Amino acid sequence: MSKRDFKKYIRSLEKEDLEEQLLDLYNRFQDVKVYYNFVFNPDEEKLLREAKFKISKEYFPPNKRRPKARRSVAHKFIKHYLKLGMEPHALADLMFYNIEVAQSFSKGKDYITEAFQKSIFKSFEQAVNYVIHNGISGEFIDRIYKIGDEANEQKWFNTYQFDQLKDRFL
Repeated sequence: MSKRDFKKYIRSLEKEDLEEQLLDLYNRFQDVKVYYNFVFNPDEEKLLREAKFKISKEYFPPNKRRPKARRSVAHKFIKHYLKLGMEPHALADLMFYNIEVAQSFSKGKDYITEAFQKSIFKSFEQAVNYVIHNGISGEFIDRIYKIGDEANEQKWFNTYQFDQLKDRFL
């Protein structure tokens, strides 16, 4: 069904029928429930705390298990919050937090794979583009430089890419 046909269908419904359909969607689909819960009660601070905890647990597990260091965990949160329409400052904070935790994890390691470094750069590039797109780059400039400097300090193979991205702010 095209969007045009869908609009036509919605306009043809009585108010009670439309309400009934919305309630049915809310009950059937978890994504609809999550969306409306976020729209009417956007406790972004709580969501950010939970996401940050889970991200840090990936790199620094509270028990003795081996860290998994999966970028995908943070990426799922970021993608989900983008879909929900989270406030840009909060989402950008989460994006940079993910990179900072990953760099803290890699700081004490003798060997960090190129794949890990590429992955963190990709996250960095996404975060920088996001803050530029939303016009909030000035508020994150210090963190951007700090992340780039940390990549230099740890002698990552793709340091030049971090530098190129940082140079966009000069």
